[in-house]
Amino acid sequence: MGNRGMEELIPLVNRLQDALNNVGQSCRLYLPQIAVVGGQSAGKSSVLENFVGRDFLPRGSGIVTRRPLVLQLLNANTEYGEFLHCKGKKFTDFDEICKEIEADTRRLTGSNKAISPLPINLRIYSPHVLNLTLVDLPGITKVPVGDQPADIEYQIRDMIMQYICKENCLILAVTPANTDLANSDALKLAKDVDPQGLRTVGVITKLDLMDEGTDAREILENRLLPLRRGYIGVVNRSQKDIDGKKDIQAALEAEKRFFISHPAYKHMAKRMGTPYLQRTLNQQLTNHIRDTLPNFRSHLQSQLLALNKEAEEYRQHSPNDASRRTRTMLQLVQRLAVDFEKLIEGSGDKVDTVHLSGGARINRIFHERFPYELVKIESDERKMRQEINYAIRNTHGVRTGLFTPDMAFEAIVKKQISSIKGPCMKCIDMVGQELITTVYQCINKLSSFPRLRDETERIVTTEIREQENKCRQQVLLLVDIQVAYINTNHEDFIGFTNSQQVSNQCNKKTFAGMAGNQVIRKGWLTIHNIGIMKGRARDYWFILSAETLSWFKDDVEKEKKYMLPLDNLMLRDVERGFMSSKFVFAIFNTESRNVYKDYKCLELACNSQEELDSWKASLLRAGVYPEKVDGQGNGTPDNFSDPQLERQVETISNLVDSYMNIIYKTVRDLMPKTIMHLMINSVKEFISSELLAQLYALGECSALMDESPEQQQHRVEVLHKHAALKEALTVIGEISTSTCTTPLPPPVDSSWIQPTR
Repeated sequence: MGNRGMEELIPLVNRLQDALNNVGQSCRLYLPQIAVVGGQSAGKSSVLENFVGRDFLPRGSGIVTRRPLVLQLLNANTEYGEFLHCKGKKFTDFDEICKEIEADTRRLTGSNKAISPLPINLRIYSPHVLNLTLVDLPGITKVPVGDQPADIEYQIRDMIMQYICKENCLILAVTPANTDLANSDALKLAKDVDPQGLRTVGVITKLDLMDEGTDAREILENRLLPLRRGYIGVVNRSQKDIDGKKDIQAALEAEKRFFISHPAYKHMAKRMGTPYLQRTLNQQLTNHIRDTLPNFRSHLQSQLLALNKEAEEYRQHSPNDASRRTRTMLQLVQRLAVDFEKLIEGSGDKVDTVHLSGGARINRIFHERFPYELVKIESDERKMRQEINYAIRNTHGVRTGLFTPDMAFEAIVKKQISSIKGPCMKCIDMVGQELITTVYQCINKLSSFPRLRDETERIVTTEIREQENKCRQQVLLLVDIQVAYINTNHEDFIGFTNSQQVSNQCNKKTFAGMAGNQVIRKGWLTIHNIGIMKGRARDYWFILSAETLSWFKDDVEKEKKYMLPLDNLMLRDVERGFMSSKFVFAIFNTESRNVYKDYKCLELACNSQEELDSWKASLLRAGVYPEKVDGQGNGTPDNFSDPQLERQVETISNLVDSYMNIIYKTVRDLMPKTIMHLMINSVKEFISSELLAQLYALGECSALMDESPEQQQHRVEVLHKHAALKEALTVIGEISTSTCTTPLPPPVDSSWIQPTR
């Protein structure tokens, strides 16, 4: 029976499999196994039955093995079989084992040749076997039959690969002697995953069916078409022997006589036959297990270590302990407060490297989205001049005015200031939504307690809405305060002597002056219109500063393609094409000059609306404003017949621009501060100080801490898995180190095996 110490290793691995099977796929570890691979009718089933010494595998024409069969052979005094899906039931009749394999296959795959990768686990105890763990896989086929899909060949190959690609799987490549060994599908698959031949054993079957005058001597001597671990020849029962119920022991005796008496094989008869194959596989599997177990133990210990704390908490868990429920709720609310503050303040332990979240998104609203919304509400020049015209004339009434009226200036300024309310309210809405999103992100960690999660979500969301309303009222008050008194003595107000040019420069410095020559934004953009003319759009790496827009071949920033000054540039929206997935905007020169080479405008494309808005906001900071579309007014346009009135309109227009720059600057400064104080800080304070009290005030603390069914199941699984891992490590600790290993054969030239495509 071979080295007893080595044979004792395999039953321990089988115990290890049982321990880990108890916790399912969540703790599946790839244990050392032998996979039997070969084409249909190659003799795989006969080889396995010879190992057991009994008929127990289904037989027939075409594809019979339609699910992987994990077969554990264990040496014992009595002979019986056990299925993992029929725990506790012993099969002493091997015909019943065959019927159960067929029945379990049909239960999953039907009765019309369909296949499934879900394995059948069978353990056979017998005094006639060596301790081996084998996987019988469906035979390789190329032509679908019955309910098999058209890609049956590739499905079976994928199923085989799932087993043999693992480094701790030995491959038993079965090939009939009466076929072309050089084209063996089994050896080709083995070569794909084991190019060095370290874990492939060749088995040659049907040696007794070779044509008269031919033999496989050179192959079995490993001189022709060599494998590193060589070949072992076996002689199985013929179909006539099987139909005639020929005893397997008699067949093994006949196999022994065949090798002893055959002139081509008698000199190596001791290294041929099923018994020698059993001993060889046992030795090689044992060696493999010994090499694998150290890493295997480390893997189990790391999993056990990761579960220790959670398992200890669950072992001490008392579902009906009121004090424990209260303490758990306190800890969860405290953790929620900490998580929320970390997401807002940006001090989280786990930093998201894929998306902006929490405080970073709110910061972008403050400094990109809100300034852009302010610029969008500016009236176009023609409409404002027309309103100033009417205001001046209505102020004078029936008289002809000699001086520029203050009342006209104040009327226009107050109207402009009031229009700020819209962007301010939108900013508050966006921040409020981000706060709610951040709260949801934190509350998801309470999913183990559904009622606590729902009540927390309701209470915090209500608080956010209340603070949002307070913030709205305060911001509206701030705008009304600006409307209440127009301070023309403000130090930044340009007065009556400055021209439109001064106003425009001041307007531009509102955003760009803060940046200086520093880089405002970098990112990828597609030059849309130029690419279409040349047949394809090109992506470039763009760098926007306060004075220029440059683009490079890539983000290495070595090969600059062009640098465009921002003077006299504006941007406009471009309608998105029906089939286009891009979001496009255009840059053009207000003086109708070419922007780039012969192009009057440059169309730039982004991948999302969010990215488009962000680029627009960045360009706004650099002083590149959206195009103002002329409105359709009624009455006289700005080509006034009265030169004095025209001068008054020009004066008031400049004054309004100057004063509104002061207002915009003030509002951009006050809005983040107001929202931060009234909304964000208030919500943080509420979660950390008042949330727990409101939850207690519900009077249902015990009910709030009822676990979800999923959490209950998770607790059971964790404890089960923890116990299984401890048992598995105990089994490994029992392994004797007194065994020895056989040396690996030297390499051979196996280039004759052509890998599969």
